[in-house]
Amino acid sequence: MGKSESVGGKLAGKVAIVSGGATGCGGAASVLFAREGAQVAVVDINAEAGTQVAAQIRESGGVAEFFKADVAKTDQVETAVALIAERFGTIDVLFNHAGSIVVKPFLQTTDEDYQWLMDVNVKSMFTMTRAVIPHMLRTGGGSIVCTASISSTAATPLEVLYCTTKGACAMFARAIAVEYRERGIRCNAVCPGFIDTPHGQREIAALAQYGFDASEAALSLQQGRLCAPEEVAKAALFLASDDASFINGAHLYVDNCFTAA
Repeated sequence: MGKSESVGGKLAGKVAIVSGGATGCGGAASVLFAREGAQVAVVDINAEAGTQVAAQIRESGGVAEFFKADVAKTDQVETAVALIAERFGTIDVLFNHAGSIVVKPFLQTTDEDYQWLMDVNVKSMFTMTRAVIPHMLRTGGGSIVCTASISSTAATPLEVLYCTTKGACAMFARAIAVEYRERGIRCNAVCPGFIDTPHGQREIAALAQYGFDASEAALSLQQGRLCAPEEVAKAALFLASDDASFINGAHLYVDNCFTAA
């Protein structure tokens, strides 16, 4: 099946992959991208949630399918991308959103913690992007959005490994942009602050266990409130769309001044 014949919407006629697209900001992006006209490939390890969000999109009149993959595993990523290309005919947008976190004192972190988080947060972007770019090149270009974080530039206690991976994600996006600019591929990073999602709430709870208060009340001076997943999805939509046609290699902070103050 080729590109959608739908009209209207910022992603009309495009095929978009959302990794980590089943829940949280990724789930919000899957729904929003479909609402804006994209045919959406939801890639996630969570089959139940991924199937549900794809069904929700279809019930609302959109086009979406779920593809199960552990994005930390190269073979599963390559299989999923091949199936997506076979199903939809092309790939125009990639939102590299899959990720996780480790919260603990640095001296308690292990080699296993390091390798697992690097695989989920960084290797997943590497393997997804490497698998998708050939499809974009065949059709003259595309747009890639990578989820970094405020933690790529603003360090937080107890999150040395997380900050390290997100710094890598931010520079990965910029380096891809520079290498592929002349071949029609844009790549940007979206950098959320503290978010009101299950992932975000787990982070806040884990920090609290070690005596670091990252509750909404405590964050009020730095961020005002917790960010809604839909707000991150809208930022990703902008970067993915032709509205951002001359924005390339940028980091868009969705943090209500957390990193500016």
